[in-house]
Amino acid sequence: MGMMIQFKKSMMQAFDMTDLGKMRFFLGIEVLQRPGGTFVCQRKYANDILKKFGMTESKPVKSPIVPGFKINRDVDGVAVDDTYFKQIVGSLMYLTTTRPDIMFGVSLINRYMSKPTELHLQAAKRILRYLKGTANYGILYKKGGEEDLITFTDSDYAGDEEDSKSTSGYVFLLGSRAVSWMSKKQPIVTLSTTEAEFVAAAASACQSVWMRRILRNLNHAQEGSTVIMCDNSSTIKLSKNPVMHGRSKHIRVRFHFLRDLVKDGEIELASALWNSGADCRFDD
Repeated sequence: MGMMIQFKKSMMQAFDMTDLGKMRFFLGIEVLQRPGGTFVCQRKYANDILKKFGMTESKPVKSPIVPGFKINRDVDGVAVDDTYFKQIVGSLMYLTTTRPDIMFGVSLINRYMSKPTELHLQAAKRILRYLKGTANYGILYKKGGEEDLITFTDSDYAGDEEDSKSTSGYVFLLGSRAVSWMSKKQPIVTLSTTEAEFVAAAASACQSVWMRRILRNLNHAQEGSTVIMCDNSSTIKLSKNPVMHGRSKHIRVRFHFLRDLVKDGEIELASALWNSGADCRFDD
């Protein structure tokens, strides 16, 4: 705290600044600081989005996308205003700053901005309907507790109906607090679920190396390996066993640095069972 006070004084001496106290609102992000921790959300921004696109009276839904729903280019579908669709996607992209629960859905509709159809617009509006019932959701950063970096990673297999590419996803937790997340289509076509999971784990490993360096620069160096939780046993074995076999020999060389990181103790792949966890929301 003393370092922070000293920093503020030095900045106020060098620049024309005013100390407004604890941050409450910044670039559309609401910050609620309490003794037990800090809660961040984009409640006002989410409500502004609903108002902008005429969805304030819409019926809420329980999920941002229909489970198992597949979306494609819909070549024969009825075209919609691409500018309007891009405005929705762009607004939702900024909302993922504090909403990892919509990351996959937003990244999915982001693939079809060039020639959107009614199918794509319906998918985008479902996300808006999901926001209608979850505008108060955000991330709670609890004070104290464990501060080890841990990762959860997963992927689908050939989920894209157009090019049969898979989608990788991960979330990094510092203790119980989400600090980084991603959902992105993989750059190659994978030939097995093992390969798809291996590519996803490799992407997580890249981010893990970067996160560890950042934390070290912030005087919060991680002791031991960073655990990456993966639900594919073949991928875990492949990260430790240098012997290639028929299901994995085709994996591109650039993903094999994952083995080196495991060998050097930078990361460790472990088995995980997914659970939804508790929802965080803002309540006055």
